[in-house]
Amino acid sequence: MKKQLFLFLLMFAALAHAQRPRPNVVVIMADDLDSRQLSCYGGKNMRTPNIDALAAQGMKFNQIVASEAMCVPTRASLFTGLYPVRHGSFQNHKPVYNNLKSICHYLGDLGYDVALTGKDHSTKPAQVFPFRFVTGFEPNCVAKTDDYSLDGVKQYVRSQKKPFCLFVMSINPHAPWTVGDPSEFDPVKLVLPPHWVDTKDIRELFAKYLAEVRRLDQQVGEVMKTLKETGQDKNTIVIFLGEQGAQFPGAKWNLWDAGQKSSMIVRWPGNIQPKTETEALVQYEDITPTLVELAGGKAVAGMDGKSFANVLKGQADAARPFAFGIHNNIPEGPPYPMRSVRTANYKLIWNLSPGKKNHIKYMMNPNNKDSYWNHWKEIAATDDAAKRLVTRVTDRPEYEFYDLKKDPYELNNLAADPARQQVISKYKKALQGWMDQQQDKGAALDIVYEKESH
Repeated sequence: MKKQLFLFLLMFAALAHAQRPRPNVVVIMADDLDSRQLSCYGGKNMRTPNIDALAAQGMKFNQIVASEAMCVPTRASLFTGLYPVRHGSFQNHKPVYNNLKSICHYLGDLGYDVALTGKDHSTKPAQVFPFRFVTGFEPNCVAKTDDYSLDGVKQYVRSQKKPFCLFVMSINPHAPWTVGDPSEFDPVKLVLPPHWVDTKDIRELFAKYLAEVRRLDQQVGEVMKTLKETGQDKNTIVIFLGEQGAQFPGAKWNLWDAGQKSSMIVRWPGNIQPKTETEALVQYEDITPTLVELAGGKAVAGMDGKSFANVLKGQADAARPFAFGIHNNIPEGPPYPMRSVRTANYKLIWNLSPGKKNHIKYMMNPNNKDSYWNHWKEIAATDDAAKRLVTRVTDRPEYEFYDLKKDPYELNNLAADPARQQVISKYKKALQGWMDQQQDKGAALDIVYEKESH
């Protein structure tokens, strides 16, 4: 009798699980966010209450890394589950290969409607990214306004008769930093990153940047309010993503953590424990395979990314042993290829053209007399500390190696430390193995593409 009762309860539980509706997914993505400014990630310059609320209701990832600190490659990696060399967008604005599949196909095959509103990088060609487009958020990341409405999102959510995956792609806080209210921030009192030269103009510009971070936080709050109003807040996985770092020297267009290190918060009531955080190392390539698994699908053969669903479920503390990075500079400046490999503790950067100057056109125009970068260079002419910060960006050794726990802003290169050579060799081997697996030709990628672009 007891055995029969046990079998009945087991069958009932299985049936209840099978009948449980599959979760919706809403991904809210920032644009060029310095994730260290979020108060839930330790930021000192502002409170970000809506993003903090997500962290209080879900799981905060402390070790999420973009494989390339540029918008198009990061988003292509998010959508395809592939690293940049394999999806083709290994330079900014370079299109992906047209024979690929994306999350639109993988979740679409599982019965999901996949949609996007806002910034539309990495949505072409249409056969690779067949999103349903929803009105409401500004698609142009360099627009001087970011006027938006949740009406289209609300209508989309209410009209769905099957599970959906909606990407809400904000353009904040991408330059030109013309929205929001900078007067909220006193430039004199701002805590600057230690890899910056402290000047009046950079402080004033930083206040404008933070005003757009405030705008981003407000958008997150309005999206969450819309989910609650439509009754979808309980059965929806909400993922907040910070993308890559800000358009400041040593961040975006680089492989230091100020550019590569990101933020991710995942909220799923009843499935993810609130107020949790993890040190599991993950990359943007891992998100699509994770969503496929959570939607009930099987692992997709050939993906670079690996599911971290077990981390979300509290069944694992780790997801991958290494995270990798690539940067090729084009079209942001002359070729300056870099590669990186890291764990939570250490990072190795390999600069493939160490004899050249690293040059980013948006920062380093010598004819721009109002450029804060040119002010930095003027100060560096007579100030040794400023000179170190400037030449750190422009004059790179072949190898850089950092202790990320002791030196999170990567200011102390340990590559020549005799005591570190054994562990450095391990990282070099891992990096070369990844490049071989990706069929990454290193500096030759730049040479080929530069010729094609002319």
